[in-house]
Amino acid sequence: MDPNHLALIEEARRIAPENVKVEFSGEVIIMQAAPSAIHQRNLDHIARQFANHVPADCFASQNSGLASPRVRKSRTPDLTILPEDVPEGENNEVPAEAALIAVEVVSPSNPENDWVGKLRDYPLMGIALYLIVDPSQKSVTLFGEPENGRYRAREDADFGETVHVPQPFGFVLETAALLPYG
Repeated sequence: MDPNHLALIEEARRIAPENVKVEFSGEVIIMQAAPSAIHQRNLDHIARQFANHVPADCFASQNSGLASPRVRKSRTPDLTILPEDVPEGENNEVPAEAALIAVEVVSPSNPENDWVGKLRDYPLMGIALYLIVDPSQKSVTLFGEPENGRYRAREDADFGETVHVPQPFGFVLETAALLPYG
């Protein structure tokens, strides 16, 4: 990675307020403010369901930085499931390809970050599953089977329907309790 680019990212992380996430994708630095109560409630609802299905040698983590130097990307999912022995690198980031899933609850102010940027970046970073919860659209979408820089599989559900989360989790995600924005 270009040392000037790395210095710019470090400066953005240094000056960002505590409640602002700093991510990068190629040459773009993304800074995002802390989430709303609806966002956090929906994330908690999803996290509680995953908690019952996390493999024994893994753990759930919120807002862990995932780095993929090979493709020059660093992203911070709302929730991810990681192996217990995942190595931690610079800036407390872990290798992205170790993540079993990345879960995002879409921000009403920047839906493109989750629907375009992260949907482009996560398969390139080697993340096997990507779950998007979109309270603005009242929908949940699970992407899987990354191949050649994109996800080949997709399952969509409206709030109130279910989503089948494959192994290593192997459960049906309930969405009836999710709240829409405004």
